[in-house]
Amino acid sequence: MASKNGISRRDEDEVCPVCKSSRYLNPNMRFLINPECYHKMCESCVDRIFSSGPSSCPVAGCRKTLRKNRFRAQTFEDIGVEREVDIRRRVMHILNRREEEFDSKRAYDDFLEQREEMIANLVCRTDVARTEAQLQRYATENMQSIRANQAIEEEEASSFQARMTLEQEEARLRRQLAREQIENERREIQAGREDMLSRLASGSSADAAAIAREGHKVLLKKSSARRSEEDRIRQKQAALRGSELKRSGLSASADMASSSGLIKGLRKIKTPEPEKPYDPFMGYVPEKRDYYTLQQSYPSVYLDRVKNDTRVAAGGYDLREYYARTMVEAFAGLGCFVEDEVAQRSVA
Repeated sequence: MASKNGISRRDEDEVCPVCKSSRYLNPNMRFLINPECYHKMCESCVDRIFSSGPSSCPVAGCRKTLRKNRFRAQTFEDIGVEREVDIRRRVMHILNRREEEFDSKRAYDDFLEQREEMIANLVCRTDVARTEAQLQRYATENMQSIRANQAIEEEEASSFQARMTLEQEEARLRRQLAREQIENERREIQAGREDMLSRLASGSSADAAAIAREGHKVLLKKSSARRSEEDRIRQKQAALRGSELKRSGLSASADMASSSGLIKGLRKIKTPEPEKPYDPFMGYVPEKRDYYTLQQSYPSVYLDRVKNDTRVAAGGYDLREYYARTMVEAFAGLGCFVEDEVAQRSVA
């Protein structure tokens, strides 16, 4: 993309806004940024302006005071992404509560949502003063828990690194063992062939079959011993991995309550109850009644005649429907309390 002066946008980005030096003329130029304002300038301008102490940003319109020790190389090409990553790292360094510190999964999710909202406020420059005041107050009142969680995170990172190192070493040993086994097998096969040929050359033709069977038995015995050795090495590696994980196991953090009121629900986490199977009828069972059980048949002279009459059944009539309707009408008033309904009606 070319500009009106014939200079590409990339070349414009590689020009120092202070001394106007370009990377095109000085390929070894190194640009630095400061998290206070994220204005990019060359390393020589940083040394020249900020070596004697803190000073204002030389970019026009920026009045922030910068220090030399805060300058660093830019990681991401987009300054907006660089700023968002720095803000997220700083907020998560302070609000570093863990899931096991909360009373429920819902409380932990609410904490994550609250943290993301504070990050969004700082990134979008919305209500920055209030958000910064909340972070500062929380960091002051919960310094002990913040340091404890930071220690746990460092321990987890070191444990993960040790685990990765152990797995890499085990993989290297397995590859080395496989190469050695392949080479030993090749040497054993070659030696067995040479020994068999020498014995066949020195023996008679009647001994050829016996020599071949003996050589085959020797190879089978060696392969069985090799498999036993592989199983022993595999068991040793599993025991080593178990002891390493047991040594690097992390203890659960104790209950820590926040006195700032910023985070809610900080208790020992509870295991959520398993979800019940989906019931589309909300517990309704068609054949279940509260006060009676519908029987297959009831004694009645009239009903017995109807039950045995094929003309009634031929029309599709089901006698159980009559039983069900009669029982519903008989027990319909058991759940109604007229006095309570009249009292409620009079109050309304």
